[in-house]
Amino acid sequence: MEEKKYTSTLRLRMSAKDAHYGGNLVDGAHMVHLFGDVATELLIQIDGDEGLFCAYDNVEFLAPTYAGDYIEAYGEITKVGNTSRKMAFEARKVIVSRPDISASAADVLEEPIVVARATGTCVTPKECKRK
Repeated sequence: MEEKKYTSTLRLRMSAKDAHYGGNLVDGAHMVHLFGDVATELLIQIDGDEGLFCAYDNVEFLAPTYAGDYIEAYGEITKVGNTSRKMAFEARKVIVSRPDISASAADVLEEPIVVARATGTCVTPKECKRK
């Protein structure tokens, strides 16, 4: 029997309020925030509870993200312990803003650009697990 694979994907547009630096650059911490939202959904899927994020083992920022870009934040549970869940995350730019053409121009990318990756561990206390 095949073990169930738990995954989550969120897609959203980076807005001007997400831009933290000059040139409408979105800070990398925003990707980490998205990974936290993905982790919460994964814990609800597997445990019926939001659980707690304990630690990131690794975080890599690989490409810039700008206001107007669409980001797809993906995560999956890679290992299930008694109360711990190891997870892997990836943030991909799937639509890129094109301010060089006009204020509202954008292109759908044929191949997504990986902008960030991370791995981490979450826990759901035994008394909170409902599944």
